[in-house]
Amino acid sequence: MSFIIVGDNSSNLPVSLIDRYDLKILPMGFHAGDKEYYSYLKGEDIDLTSFYHMMREGEVFSTSLISYGSCKEVLDPIIESSDEDMLYLGISSGISGSFNVVSNYFAEQQEKYPKRRFVAIDSLAASLGQGLLTLKAARLRDDEGASFDEVRAWLDANILHMGHAFTVDDLMFLFRGGRLSRASAMAGTLLDVKPILHFDDEGKLVPVAKVRNRRKSLKALVDRMADTATRPLDTSLIAISHGDCADDALYVADLVCERFNITRDDIIFNIIDPVIGAHSGPGTVALFFVADQR
Repeated sequence: MSFIIVGDNSSNLPVSLIDRYDLKILPMGFHAGDKEYYSYLKGEDIDLTSFYHMMREGEVFSTSLISYGSCKEVLDPIIESSDEDMLYLGISSGISGSFNVVSNYFAEQQEKYPKRRFVAIDSLAASLGQGLLTLKAARLRDDEGASFDEVRAWLDANILHMGHAFTVDDLMFLFRGGRLSRASAMAGTLLDVKPILHFDDEGKLVPVAKVRNRRKSLKALVDRMADTATRPLDTSLIAISHGDCADDALYVADLVCERFNITRDDIIFNIIDPVIGAHSGPGTVALFFVADQR
């Protein structure tokens, strides 16, 4: 029996992959003043570059959790019209309360439909780190015929092997998002210090290194991949997301291709979802890969 895979828009998967694997995506909103926006709504073409343009012009955005109402609006019709099990792979509970909202919704559905399974799994990841895990689950189900239990077992065994390596261009966005003190942000800006960050085993974004200047920070992402990626490299799960800085993302991609003897076609690209980008800012570049350890 098949089953339904649910994600949320923080996973940053390209629409082509969402459609190909019929993934159900829960929306998370972001706000500027009294206006609410969504970065992914099924069937709508949304220009995310305008979001980053607004940030560069000084617009301040806030973000919101997945709402219980959104869960009902998106998932109730699906649940009521099928008898399939459902698996949700959500944004890390270490940075968002959205996972808890969906977990509670799933618990209610489990009571209502006791003969079916409603399982919420904390990805302990975000952006295309979360996206690659969701994509792997879909590939196992659709391309390899894996069962619900087999997909769940793979995720349980491999979530902490999804490597993340981020860098940001403007430290003040990390300050505004509560990830950095004002003093550290100002000092780092004056010294042109660029942090290298990753997600730890609790799903929290933490710094692992500091380098001077933008170009060195981009190279440091690939160095971290070289230090921690599995051998042999899993070329089916490599991705780069960026905060409206495609040229820098392609520069990192070329370094990865040179270091690991792969091609750009092996890498999934996408712009960083505003739910993440509102806190990391324009110019963020993130590299994702399968790692021996985070």
